Amino acid sequence: MVDFKPVFDENNNLVISESELEQLNNELENTETIDILKWVTKTFTNVYQETAFGPSGNVIVDMLSTTGAKVPLIFIDTLFHFDETIELSKEISEKYNVDLHVYKPEGCSTRQEFIEKHGEKLWETDEQVYDFIVKSEPGQRAYKELLPSLVITGRRRSQKGDRSNIKILEIIPKTSEEGSIQIVKLNPLAAGDWTFQKVKTYLIAYKVPYNKLLDNGYKSIGDYHSTSPVSENEDERSGRWKGTSKTECGLHKDYFAMKRAFQERTKQSKA
Repeated sequence: MVDFKPVFDENNNLVISESELEQLNNELENTETIDILKWVTKTFTNVYQETAFGPSGNVIVDMLSTTGAKVPLIFIDTLFHFDETIELSKEISEKYNVDLHVYKPEGCSTRQEFIEKHGEKLWETDEQVYDFIVKSEPGQRAYKELLPSLVITGRRRSQKGDRSNIKILEIIPKTSEEGSIQIVKLNPLAAGDWTFQKVKTYLIAYKVPYNKLLDNGYKSIGDYHSTSPVSENEDERSGRWKGTSKTECGLHKDYFAMKRAFQERTKQSKA
């Protein structure tokens, strides 16, 4: 078991130095995934899992269930998910009897409301602002309301792109901007040999529900308008934002940079 007991200051910041974080990550690199999950659920309080119910996230939900831990889920519903994703979110929540916290773009409850408020195909006309509205802002709102001490994600280095060098434990510090909060993220599948094939093998072997689109060539599934199937030899996330250099959604990008872009766009539209 990992030998680290979290300590938080009066502002609910995890107290850990850079050298201690590096040492802890080195230890986690050599720890089995199931043991990482056991450690984190026993030593941290108010743990949440952030997921869009992709293959990796569903593996983690299933693994957590074997430890006896009931980790609630955070799902950012962009309003542009495939119907299959929405159906799966309910199926997973019910099968594993875990709470599901759904966050949508502010002021919108349906796709039509979003279009009326922000226009047609915002993801094409202003990609960064779109990401802020549908992912970054709802994610930050979830953190502020739920106040997790740690958030589990399904990101893996084998997904390449921006994820190639992620650490198992990440500290996203508070900033001087009003309303910002520190986020501690755990990526338990980052290390080891968690390839897409190993993830899929796990899902099948343990009868874990997965998105039906996987059987139609979709390996990584996001919004319907920016997700496409891939060939057997293509990278699993090559079907996301195809034809662009983008490799990561707004949930794991600089919140405040995206917020500034959104504010600038709003200012220009009112001018």
